[in-house]
Amino acid sequence: MLREPPRTTVRPARARLRPGVLALGIVALVSLTAASCDGDDKNITTGTASRGTVDEIVEAPGSVTARAAATLSAPAAGTLASLRVASGDKVTKGDVVAVIDSPALEARLDSAAKALDASESGGTPSLSLAGYTSVRKDTDKKAADAFDDARAAAGKVTDPTTKAVLLKQVDAAEKQYEAASTAAAAALRSVQRGVASLGEAVESLSTAQRLQAKQAYDLAESAVDALTLRAPIAGTVQLGGPAAGGSTSSLSDLLSSGSAPAAAAGPSLPGVDEAIPQGGYVAAGTPVATIVDVSRLGLVAEVDETDVLLVEPGVAATVELDAATGVTYDATVRAVDLLPTTSARGGVSYRVRLDLAGGSPTPRPGMSAVVRLQVRQAEDAVTVPASAIVNADGQDTVWAVRDGRYERVPVKLGVQGEDVVQVTSGLQPGQQIVVGGADQVNAGDKAS
Repeated sequence: MLREPPRTTVRPARARLRPGVLALGIVALVSLTAASCDGDDKNITTGTASRGTVDEIVEAPGSVTARAAATLSAPAAGTLASLRVASGDKVTKGDVVAVIDSPALEARLDSAAKALDASESGGTPSLSLAGYTSVRKDTDKKAADAFDDARAAAGKVTDPTTKAVLLKQVDAAEKQYEAASTAAAAALRSVQRGVASLGEAVESLSTAQRLQAKQAYDLAESAVDALTLRAPIAGTVQLGGPAAGGSTSSLSDLLSSGSAPAAAAGPSLPGVDEAIPQGGYVAAGTPVATIVDVSRLGLVAEVDETDVLLVEPGVAATVELDAATGVTYDATVRAVDLLPTTSARGGVSYRVRLDLAGGSPTPRPGMSAVVRLQVRQAEDAVTVPASAIVNADGQDTVWAVRDGRYERVPVKLGVQGEDVVQVTSGLQPGQQIVVGGADQVNAGDKAS
């Protein structure tokens, strides 16, 4: 019984044909009325079925991804008052990266503080019924303006956690004020019905005014606090946005999970560092620093729809980088996206996400890669060259040599590589078969 060493074969992803059609290297449909031959035809090559290992490989383009990244941007126009880090520095979650000086937000906080002091020390005013209505409308407008300003300020915060906290604070404050405003309106209706005094209604309105002033102060203070930019994740600092002239989408392509939106800082002069210097002007949304977590690198591979059903979590892969010639890295499939992506040529593919094992040199996020996914393997299998397989009328067959003559033998295939395939039934190891020139063979011809 013959054996051959394990062989790994590669089948490019887009070369895989649809079900019912064999992959690369397998001889195409051969008519049963193929050209005649005789036993002395030198174009016919014979070999033997043997035992070995067959690996079915799906090859796909990919790129290296960081575990996470977040871009910290200025929440309001102002100047970069303090820059606590430099490119390449390591930071932990919560570290102060920079402080923005925004006169507009600080002026709003001062104004809110004065209004709060006045509301707490002014006592209960004397109002007529008409004056009560006018004051209540004015109080409602001030509250609405404060909520709008707070939402606008929160919307410019790029850290998703901080933004979510600020927006929840605005929502909670708005609901609380709506309750106080509703109570003041109910008090007015009670006065109009003659079941309550105007003094009671004025007290209810004063409560709403004090609440509005306190909320305006708290929201303005939160906006000023957001001017202190803190690292939302641990990682390595890169000053400015993700790349020169980059965009949010270019950053997200580098990530395997989590990202924060970034705003472009605008065009820069050639030969000038794009990072904002300390004391420099920043517009709202200007990226100040990007934190990249490379503690665990990954990969995103684009697998064609004809192959993706073979890929499952846990599948092993080998990776080659364009930037590291001759170096191979190991990877493992973590997940396969459910929704497809469409290539520029109109083809459909699915993103496969992998964990990348360590290696040297250490890859960088965004590097191009070729990912080879070992989707199936057959060990100690009966194998034949892919060129020996003939598909006739939908049946996979081989030409076997029996009693000195060629005979068509139906076979069933298992794992299919590019150069060698597994035969699960129909042949035994050592069986002589035609491995070349099968289109010149007729049943019953004398074997050479």
